[in-house]
This record gives sequence, C-alpha cells and structure tokens, in this order.
Amino acid sequence: MPLAFPTLTAQVRADLGPHCLLGTEADAPQPAWQLAPEQLLPVASWLLAQGFDHLACLTAVDHGPAAERLELVYHLYAILPGAQLVLKVALPRPPAGAPLPVAPSVAHLWRAAEWHEREAYDLMGIGFSQHPDLRRILLPADWTGHPLRKDDTPPTTYHGVRVAY
Repeated sequence: MPLAFPTLTAQVRADLGPHCLLGTEADAPQPAWQLAPEQLLPVASWLLAQGFDHLACLTAVDHGPAAERLELVYHLYAILPGAQLVLKVALPRPPAGAPLPVAPSVAHLWRAAEWHEREAYDLMGIGFSQHPDLRRILLPADWTGHPLRKDDTPPTTYHGVRVAY
C-alpha cells in the first residue's frame, strides 16, 4: 500500500518537529517538501528509515540572478510501499567572488548521490559538506566557472584553444 503524502507529512512533523519543513507541494505531479539546508540530513535520514531506499535523481536548478537562489532537487522512491517524494532545498546565490553555497552531502545515505553531487558541484557550483570525493566529474579540473549557472561567464579560450559557443 503506497504511503499517503498527507500521512507522511504529518508523521515527519510529529517525529522531527513542526518546523522541519518549510513548505509542501501536495498538488504537484510529484509531491514535494521544501527544506532549509540544515534540515536536509535529519529529514533524509528519517525518510531512509521509512523505506525511501532509492535516490533516482539529484539535480540543481538555477532560477536566475533575479531569484537570488539556487535549488537542489532530490527525487526519492520507497520501492516496496510504492511511494515517491521530492525534496527541494533552496540555497542563496553567492555574489561574484564569494565562496560556493554548500549543502550537506547525502552520499552516506544513498550511494548514487556521490556522482549526482559531483555533477551539481561541477556544473552549478554547489558544494557538499562531508562528500567523500568532491571534485569535477565532467569538466577538466582546471576549468574556471560552472557552465550551467545563468550568471556564469564562459571562457573564450582554454589552454590556448578558442572555445566556441
């Protein structure tokens, strides 16, 4: 029997406190919880204990410079009870030259997160604390910038070779 979203939402608030969620999206095609970065690990650990054993996708979204935020989106599934849930974690967009925004790593909970987090780091410039191997995964180690960020300025050359866009 699938886990009902309202029941799951009430239970997490009962177990972790009423403020563990910033908001919910019950009517979305995939129901979602909005979390503060500091609530990600407690909520993710709680979900794993409830049977959410599969992290299908972890991605990052850039809502544009006017929104002043980046967002991490986690698609989770509880295979046996047949439930799905999306977690959304908003991170402030850092000003130019400031350190990258950082979220806690969930790689110790779901192994698939290791590469997903590396991709979010590489392409969107989001760091993950306690990640076991946070380094670029698609671009060269000495690449400057994060190409999927809407405020990224791509280089015109790389090692003397013209980069055409």
